[in-house]
Amino acid sequence: MQSPSPAPRAALKRSLVAALLSLAALTPAAAQNGGPSSGSDNRTTGAPAPDPRVGLRAGLHDAAEATWNMRILSKTRPPERFATSTNSDLAFSGKYAIQGNYNGFQVWDISNPRSPTLAKEYFCPASQSDVSVYKNLLFVSGEAGSGRLDCGGQGVPEPVSRERLRGLRIFDISDINNPRYLGNVQTCRGSHTHTVLADPRDPQNVYVYISGSAGVRSPEELPGCVSDTPDRNPNSALFRIEVIRVPLANPERAAIVSSPRIFTGLTAPQRHGETPEDIAANAQMVAAAKARGAFTAMVQGIERALPPRMTAPMLDSIVKARGGTGTPTGADSAALRAGIQNIVNQMIGEQAGAGPRPGPTQCHDITVYPAVGLAGGACEGYGLLLDIRNPANPVRLTAVADSNFSYWHSATFNNDATKVLFSDEWGGGGQAKCRATDPRGWGADAIFTVNARREMQFQSYYKLPAPQTAQENCVAHNGSLIPIPGRDVMVQSWYQGGVSVFDWTDARKPVEIAFFDRGPVDSTRMGSGGTWSAYWYNGVIVSSEISRGLDIMELTPSALLSQNEIDAAKTVRVDYLNPQGQPKIVWPASFALARAYADQLERSRGLTAARLGTIRQALTTAERAPAARRRTALTTLAGQISGYAAGSSDAAKVRMLAGAVRDLASGRQGQ
Repeated sequence: MQSPSPAPRAALKRSLVAALLSLAALTPAAAQNGGPSSGSDNRTTGAPAPDPRVGLRAGLHDAAEATWNMRILSKTRPPERFATSTNSDLAFSGKYAIQGNYNGFQVWDISNPRSPTLAKEYFCPASQSDVSVYKNLLFVSGEAGSGRLDCGGQGVPEPVSRERLRGLRIFDISDINNPRYLGNVQTCRGSHTHTVLADPRDPQNVYVYISGSAGVRSPEELPGCVSDTPDRNPNSALFRIEVIRVPLANPERAAIVSSPRIFTGLTAPQRHGETPEDIAANAQMVAAAKARGAFTAMVQGIERALPPRMTAPMLDSIVKARGGTGTPTGADSAALRAGIQNIVNQMIGEQAGAGPRPGPTQCHDITVYPAVGLAGGACEGYGLLLDIRNPANPVRLTAVADSNFSYWHSATFNNDATKVLFSDEWGGGGQAKCRATDPRGWGADAIFTVNARREMQFQSYYKLPAPQTAQENCVAHNGSLIPIPGRDVMVQSWYQGGVSVFDWTDARKPVEIAFFDRGPVDSTRMGSGGTWSAYWYNGVIVSSEISRGLDIMELTPSALLSQNEIDAAKTVRVDYLNPQGQPKIVWPASFALARAYADQLERSRGLTAARLGTIRQALTTAERAPAARRRTALTTLAGQISGYAAGSSDAAKVRMLAGAVRDLASGRQGQ
């Protein structure tokens, strides 16, 4: 999402384009206990109809809510200094959730998810303040021109200043109640987001990939920054990312070690226009703007009404330039009207001339998966697959574009990296793009398979199935895998569309299996709110709510997800989590894991009810038996299950069940 104010030039470009392009009932699922005998239940597998998310009452803290197959554990409001500023992304370390905010970051103790407590609020304004952790280190992005080295809130009014911070801050959080600011790494375009890469072959360092979408700062402020395009100056700060190496023994010596040009050869892909409804609405807005003497300009081939918050400072500048004061005159307005189109062209990067427009100059998010040596780059008009085996020099393997996508925002791999999901932040996160009239393929997730040659092949889209109002910003945003064994399940934020949990095991048929939603913040206008990020962390789902604070929820069993599957997911524990750095999920051997596979075989009818009944009874008996008898019984059972695979319509899952029982017998780690 975009910085509300003040915005650096290129961040302003995105928000400007986004702005111009469009200028209850609680329904809890009946709880059902799973159990060792069966994880399935008798409820329908379909979503509730009518969808309870439609028509929810508006309100900031008293909006109506709808839930399906999940339970809200806590809703915690932000502290006073952060209450009127936008909450952003999350990172996790131990029992703490670290929540970014345009005013800094907050540290929440979530050891009791029903009652989180604020451990630390750290005031340090710097745009969205994306956060990541690695052991005792905390990394925080800074991009806005108002960010200060000293974390002061007074901003930096001078166009060139040594007080400005645009880049990456590094903190020591050995004592998380008292973060110690170690230093920073300044970059030419700031850091809109960043990604921490812990290379398993380089334990002495971590690497940080910087994605900065702001304009290039002056070389007078940071030597070496070049705003010319690469064809004019090979040292251009455009069309590249920055790689920072952080020596773990001396993190204060972190520095940029490379600036890979991973976009070389890409040209701007085809873009979709607006919906007929939006085209008609825009035409009315332009006509009304002209009738009252407001300014308009062509933006990406369409005439748009320019908001007063954009043109008023320009008029003030014209007044000052002629040495005047007070209200702009008609001559001032005429001067601006004559030059406004060129100004807009420069702000949004439109360039006259022949030939194809250039491709992406930056990524929004890069998700690294060190265990497989791959990264997914969501980079403006493209989705990239990167080879990161040499962490300082990532190499582009392939790139995909889609005319249905407006802005490639983030990427998520499934656990075996045979699929990758990209999200489209159509409208920049500030617009209502989940209305009933919006195409299902716009502002959605696009799911690709990845073959052995590292080629991506499109399979389907997933979009929030519940239509939202015109007062709710809604588009695909941040999420993570939920470690349900044997399935690809993900939780994702949709801003004021709420939280959606969906299964994309079948890449061609993703299906929603749980949700949580509130009514709009305001029923009369687009208010600031919605979930920015929703991630699974050690058994719960944690959501960063833009205005309402921090939400924590848990999944409840249903016909689509058994208690055993949830229990198996909860056995996966990590010491820390940066959602842009995917860990390889490994399930420890457990009876819940074996039962989860049995439940899935019941759902797929991969084994007969009689055989599943025998298996479940054998698991129950073994669980109650002394260790030696248990080992023998489980070894025998694993052999029996293996024998079932040949005659099963779901042989792969039968073998997974046999393996889980075998691991349980031997005490080995699961798969």
